Amino acid sequence: MHIPDGFLDTRTWMTLTAVSAVGVSLALKKAKLAMDESRVPLIGITAAFIFASQMINFPVAGATSGHLNGATLAAILFGPWVSVLVMTTVTFIQTLFFQDGGITALGANLFNLGMLTSFIGYGLYRPFAGVRNRNVKLLGVFAASWTAVVVSSAGVAVELALSGTAPLVPAMKAMIGWHSLIGIGEGIVTVTLLRYLMERKTSWNPLLSVNREG
Repeated sequence: MHIPDGFLDTRTWMTLTAVSAVGVSLALKKAKLAMDESRVPLIGITAAFIFASQMINFPVAGATSGHLNGATLAAILFGPWVSVLVMTTVTFIQTLFFQDGGITALGANLFNLGMLTSFIGYGLYRPFAGVRNRNVKLLGVFAASWTAVVVSSAGVAVELALSGTAPLVPAMKAMIGWHSLIGIGEGIVTVTLLRYLMERKTSWNPLLSVNREG
């Protein structure tokens, strides 16, 4: 889902760069206020897992690609603002050292991969957070993960269309079609990891109640 250089016009990538800069600045402030130092090691492990999972790419259209995201997992575990910072770190490293996504498109990729997915996934999970039935709760996790990936892919299609790179309808069909399938994998991975944490019965269980950071 990383957009390469040259796929977005100047107005689009500059606008999204500005939006992402504001979003990351807010995330730094919000996350600092809510940060629990005991969670820092788990945040690092989660970021490493997301980085590794995103390195497996599936070609979608032209030079664009699809892959697992991980933002909903991070948002449920730590809240959306920390998730934004995790995704920002991962995206920066991928762009600067692995040429996965363009420099000029970095703001757009941060917006799509980090902000949209973090807040959509977190927002959709919230109604399920207080549900006592574990299976229903995990169904909410799956739905949130799948939807976040699909909506984010639709955002990429809209940005490509606004830039004149691809017609809107074909771009939507390609991105949403592939990411509807990728979203299933995203949901399964997220549910599996969170179910494991539930079964471990740790003192801090992310599924017992919604993270209050948001």
